[in-house]
Amino acid sequence: MALSQRYPEICHFIGGVWQRGAEGRAVINPFDESIIGTIPRASLEDLAAAVSAAESGYRIWRRTAPAERYKIMIEAVRLIRQRIEDFAVAMTLDQGKPIVQARLEVLRGCEIIEWDAAEGLRTYGRVIPSGVGMRHTVLRQSIGIVAAFSPWNFPMSSPARKIGGALAAGCALILKPPEETPAAAVLMARAFADAGLPPGVLNLVFGEPAEISAYLIADPAVRLITFTGSTVVGKQLAVLAGKYMKPAVMELGGHAPVIVCEDTDPRWAGSLSVESKLRNAGQVCVAPTRFLVHESIADAFANAFVAKARTIKIGDGLDPVNQMGPLANRRRLESIQALVDDAVAKGARLLCGGGRIGDRGFFFPMTALADVPPDARISAEEPFGPVAIINRFQHLDDAIRAANSLPYGLAGYAFTESAATAHRLVEELELGNLSINHFTASVAETPFGGVKDSGYGREGGVEGLACYMIVKNVSHLTQRSN
Repeated sequence: MALSQRYPEICHFIGGVWQRGAEGRAVINPFDESIIGTIPRASLEDLAAAVSAAESGYRIWRRTAPAERYKIMIEAVRLIRQRIEDFAVAMTLDQGKPIVQARLEVLRGCEIIEWDAAEGLRTYGRVIPSGVGMRHTVLRQSIGIVAAFSPWNFPMSSPARKIGGALAAGCALILKPPEETPAAAVLMARAFADAGLPPGVLNLVFGEPAEISAYLIADPAVRLITFTGSTVVGKQLAVLAGKYMKPAVMELGGHAPVIVCEDTDPRWAGSLSVESKLRNAGQVCVAPTRFLVHESIADAFANAFVAKARTIKIGDGLDPVNQMGPLANRRRLESIQALVDDAVAKGARLLCGGGRIGDRGFFFPMTALADVPPDARISAEEPFGPVAIINRFQHLDDAIRAANSLPYGLAGYAFTESAATAHRLVEELELGNLSINHFTASVAETPFGGVKDSGYGREGGVEGLACYMIVKNVSHLTQRSN
C-alpha cells in the first residue's frame, strides 16, 4: 500500500458520525513539503452540534458503571495497539518524527489510557465520622463536558492524556486536535468508536483555533478547559476561562535547565543529553535545553555532547535508520535559525550545527552553543528545537539561581552522585517535574504539569484524574433530636 494511502481522511467526528465539513487548510509533510491532506473547518453550526452531541453522550457516560467504562477504554487500547503502524506512519508523515519514535509514542499513549482506565475504578469518596443522626459523605463526580485542545508535537500521546482522564472520570469531551498534525486523533477516535464508546462521548472538531476556543469556552454546557501548547496562547485561553468561571488545566511552555554537578561523569552525561535532546527533533516542552555544567567538567561535557551530536543520522522519518527527522513546519525552522544567529552575533560560541540542512524539507541539525550571554534571545526564549545551550558555573548557588531565573517552571534535570546535593536541588528548584540522573520527565502514573508561566493543573497520576472531577460534600440528617 502506498504511503499516501496510509494517511487518513481528516473529518469532524460529531455524535458518532464522520463529517467532512467545509475545506480548510492543507496538511504538509515536513520531509518534502508535499500536501498530504486537508482539514475541514468547523462552522458555528458544527460547534453547536458538537456541544449538543457531547451533552447527549454525557448523559449516558456519566451513568455508565466505571467497570464498563474500563472495558470500553481497554478495548480501544487493544485496537490502537493492533493498528500501531497506521498511527506511526501517519504521525511520521504529518509531524516528521522518526518511525521508531512514532511507534513509541503510540505505546506511551496506550499506557496513559490504560492507567487512567484502571484508576477510574478507584475514584473513591469517603464517609466522615460525625455525631449521632448525622452522616457526612464526600463524593467524587465527573465535572461534565470538557473542551480539550492538543498540540502538534505529540499528536497521539497528548490527546491520549486528555481523552484518558476525561473518559475515566465519566466526562464527555470535545477535542480540537492540531491543524498541522491531525491524523492520530482521527485514528484514535475511530478506535474508541469501534470499541463501543457511545456516540457523543468523544467528538473531534477542526478549524480556526481562535473561533473554536471562543465558542466552546463561552458555552455554558462546557465545564472544563484543558490545553497543551504555548504560554502565550495558554494565557489567552486562561483569560477566557476566567471570564466564564471555568476551571482549566494549562500545560504550557518550558525552557528546561539541566544542572550537571562536578561529581558526574561528563562523557556519559554529555552523550545521554544528546540522546534525550534529539527526541522529536527537540520539539518537546520538557526537552533539556539550558545545560549548566560545573566549570571543572564543562569542556569534557561539551566535547562529549558535540561528538555524539555529529553521529546523529538525520533524514526521512520513514527510514528506520534515521534518528532525527525534520522540524514540523517552516515556522519552527525560521524561528530556530533566528535564535541561533542572534546568539552567535552576541558572542556565543557555535560548537556544532547552526544552519538548515538542504533546501527542501524542514531539516535542522543538532546544534550546541557555548558561553551564551544572558542578553541573547535564546537565553530566555524556548527554542523548541534541536538546540542546546552549554554554560558553565562555579558554585551550586549560581546554577540554582540561573535555573530559576526564567518565568518557566515545567521540567528540569540534574546530575549528581551526592544525596545532599540532590536534596538541595529538590527543595530549591522551581519546577513541576524534576528528574535526577535521567531524562524521563513523567510516566503514566505520575502527575505532570508546571509552575509559574508553565501553567497549572496536572495531567497523569491521581492528581490528573482529579482535575476531571468535582468534590461534593453531602450532609444527611438521619435522626432528629427530640
